[in-house]
Amino acid sequence: MLKKILLTSFDVWQPDQISNASDDLVQEVLERHLMPENVQVLRKIPVDFQLAPERVIAAMKQLTPDVVLCCGVGATRQKLNLESGATQTGQRLQTTLDLEQLSAGLPIAEISHDAGDFVCNGLYYALLEHLYESDSIEALFLHVPVLAPETIDPIVLDFVSLLQRLGMPAQKRV
Repeated sequence: MLKKILLTSFDVWQPDQISNASDDLVQEVLERHLMPENVQVLRKIPVDFQLAPERVIAAMKQLTPDVVLCCGVGATRQKLNLESGATQTGQRLQTTLDLEQLSAGLPIAEISHDAGDFVCNGLYYALLEHLYESDSIEALFLHVPVLAPETIDPIVLDFVSLLQRLGMPAQKRV
């Protein structure tokens, strides 16, 4: 049986922004009808240190996923960055997922150890802290590069592969 995934994306945070790359990617996957059936989507969460974790944790409690995948824009990144953990006031929390296995063979994905110092890191830390005592729910933060016509297809393919891998039962992950 496939694992249930909660997938989140951010809204814009500045008035001059048209969209957020994390939500652009989710929209692209939905429009191409590539979203796996075991994925539930929470789009356009506010870019706010308090509201983002509140919305994601509330959705998580309501939907009871096995995996939470939060996506945010990494404007200076060139690939999908699987974040190993988040840091707050000198404390670092790590994901329990095997990122080497998840990213193996995906040319547009790489492991990152820097979730940044903005709401992405704050959300990831709050989520990992909330899940600290849960051994049944896994979490990952993914930074998405700005999508361009020449990079969108390989990014979409790696993203869909990542979703499929996250949904596989642990013993069958590739």
